[in-house]
Amino acid sequence: MRAWQVHQLGEPREVLRLQEVPDLEPAAGRLVVRVRGAAANFPDVLMCRGEYQVKPGLPFTPGVELCGEVVALGEGVTGFAVGHRVIGASVLPAGGFAEYAVMDPATTFPAPAGLDDAEASSFYIGYQTGWFGLHRRAQLQAGETLLVHAAAGGVGSAAVQLGKAAGARVVGVVGGPDKADVAQALGADVVVDRRSEDFVAVVKEVTDGRGADVVYDPVGGEAYQRSTKCIAFEGRILVVGFAGGDIQSAALNHALVKNYSIVGLHWGLYNQHDPAAVRKCHDELSKLAADGLATPLVSERLDLGGVADGLQRLADGTTVGRVAYVP
Repeated sequence: MRAWQVHQLGEPREVLRLQEVPDLEPAAGRLVVRVRGAAANFPDVLMCRGEYQVKPGLPFTPGVELCGEVVALGEGVTGFAVGHRVIGASVLPAGGFAEYAVMDPATTFPAPAGLDDAEASSFYIGYQTGWFGLHRRAQLQAGETLLVHAAAGGVGSAAVQLGKAAGARVVGVVGGPDKADVAQALGADVVVDRRSEDFVAVVKEVTDGRGADVVYDPVGGEAYQRSTKCIAFEGRILVVGFAGGDIQSAALNHALVKNYSIVGLHWGLYNQHDPAAVRKCHDELSKLAADGLATPLVSERLDLGGVADGLQRLADGTTVGRVAYVP
């Protein structure tokens, strides 16, 4: 089978090689799937660089999120059958940027019928992260104002749709007019191009000075620091990631004086601490997908040969919407 492999660490375009590798055999408690779609995620970039908290041994195939068709079941696997269309996480080192991948039944779910393979491959990490962040951690309420950074990116785009589905007013922050169009297509009520506008001023204007009730921040750095200037009384800032490259320090005296909360979100830990909640979340998200309220906006569908270039463009911040490999 063919698979992209990382033999040394660095930028995706420089270290990924498309190679012939041995066919996969299912170990006990594992599934082998034919990859029908694999979405590009920022953790894939960080793993190529050796900067992610998960550091698979070399060589490895990235692609942490995918849609696949079950082709073989390891000993002890129940609840799945050959031919089932599924979504979820890959089991590294056999990730999704290949013809076949390995999955764990504990993090594998039925693919929503209304989503095509590219959309389904983009429906696991970003949407689960958004659901847990907005509903479990931030307790977003209908009528509140939600500020989403990187609103045209993989994680931010899901938060925009989920915020709208929850009845919030959504302000999306993006970088450039192309990304502004994406955020509008996703349903954001207000879109701010940070290259030409000050999101702090816009948020204060549209909330009559109150500020955002919830800030969804997968960027960090300056985006976080400036968000503290437009957070509402009893607002919640969700720290989702640091795609901007800078890990900020929080001024706790400022949180005290303005009476807001700084809330961390590491969604992957729920698979360990509350797997039943993860499955409930999948059911809720599937209902939203069936109702047309949650559909990943896949802007690019790549063949296998285009994966390294697509992942590098994600690393460089030049992609809009979701980018997915589809055989």
